[in-house]
Amino acid sequence: MGDDPSIREVFGVRGGEMERMRYLPLTSSDRAEMLSVIGAGSVDDLFVDVPESARLSGPIEGLPNHASELAVERHMTALARKNIVAGDVPFFLGCGAYRHHVPASVDHLIQRGEFLTAYTPYQPEIAQGTLQMLFEFQTQVARLLGTDVANASMYDGSTACWEAIGMARRITKKSKAILSSGLHPHYVSVAKTMAKYTGDTLETGTPVLTAETDIDQMIAAIDADTSCVVVQYPDILGRIADLTPLAEACHAKKALLIAVVTEPVALGAIRSPGEMDADIVVGEGQSLGVGLQFGGPYVGLMGCKDKYIRQMPGRFCGETVDADGKRGFVLTLSTREQHIRREKATSNICTNSGLCALAFSIHMTLLGEAGLRRMAGINHANACRAADRLAKVPGVKLVNDVFFNEFTLDLGSEARPIVRTLAERGVLAGVSLGRLYPGEDALANGLVVAVTETVTAEDIETLAKALEEVLA
Repeated sequence: MGDDPSIREVFGVRGGEMERMRYLPLTSSDRAEMLSVIGAGSVDDLFVDVPESARLSGPIEGLPNHASELAVERHMTALARKNIVAGDVPFFLGCGAYRHHVPASVDHLIQRGEFLTAYTPYQPEIAQGTLQMLFEFQTQVARLLGTDVANASMYDGSTACWEAIGMARRITKKSKAILSSGLHPHYVSVAKTMAKYTGDTLETGTPVLTAETDIDQMIAAIDADTSCVVVQYPDILGRIADLTPLAEACHAKKALLIAVVTEPVALGAIRSPGEMDADIVVGEGQSLGVGLQFGGPYVGLMGCKDKYIRQMPGRFCGETVDADGKRGFVLTLSTREQHIRREKATSNICTNSGLCALAFSIHMTLLGEAGLRRMAGINHANACRAADRLAKVPGVKLVNDVFFNEFTLDLGSEARPIVRTLAERGVLAGVSLGRLYPGEDALANGLVVAVTETVTAEDIETLAKALEEVLA
């Protein structure tokens, strides 16, 4: 940059002046003084601990040099054309990320400057608007999950799940967690990664292509060393089970029940985990207010029983009155490493996804309870129609006895190549279990199909006929 005459001309600087305008505003004498203080002869001495084999000898191989903005724009546009946009084709993908109709008013409102540019309120009482929004969000989430309290959002569903496991360890003083075979494998993967550094023992398994869940197996596995049992509701195959017996079994052994909800719209139609005595409920809030967006950002939900609130990660907004007696909001609790001593923090990764939480809250407000229940009813009705039609395809078997808007099909042959073939024909048929569980032959024929209010009768018929052709 400093040697580029065109840049010097644009900025109206010459020679040494350019040196002081670099991104790191240090002169050579500044760097020399800092090196002398720490006793290093050169900047390279600061990297002596990096093995020579790991050091770059020049520019990164295969990475092109800089290009003009126009050239980059054209290149990225060409790459983007290769994407299939969810709204352009029959779309049946789910497994933790769902396509729902998001009212235009949601995106319009979250783009207001007061919201769009606001980050986590580090001087919280100044940001009364943000605090009020988060307070309302907490109320909505707590009612949705059936818990006493909810925090001001988490990073996403998978990390919220891990946070709950860590929370259970702190509460029970035990470190063995039993994870349902019906828990999303990506959530399991995140938990396994984190457990490497905490010493938690995780008992995991893979699902079986049957209508029955693994509730009975988990009940049998609970012992005196168990900190928690983690169960997805509905699970990865779309199955729904009464969690009450599992909660009773957990509490009998002084363990906690953690319920994971990846499709919050389902709670507009089925009992909430909190109503079935779950101790901690976490989930992914993307379904409400947040588009698919090629994988994020998303928003994690977390609620729990009131007695566990001080072990809960993240932030809590509370209501109060000011000196004049007017209603106001405060950051009541914030037990994270940025606010208290790191070793005392409940979490070091409990990011508040504020803008996505706002989108969730606006969508929930627009729907209201009656609207959410209607939306859930439409989802379930569409899914029932789809399941009935697809089960008539020769060679296809419906695995589920019960489901909300997502169910699993046994295609009778490996699902992955079938999904690819249908994608090439402009039909996104669902998520193959072979993709989620590579190497698990017993699951290779499984296809998880999600049906929301955005799916039309024509879409269902298109998928059914395409399956008939491919399986013939």
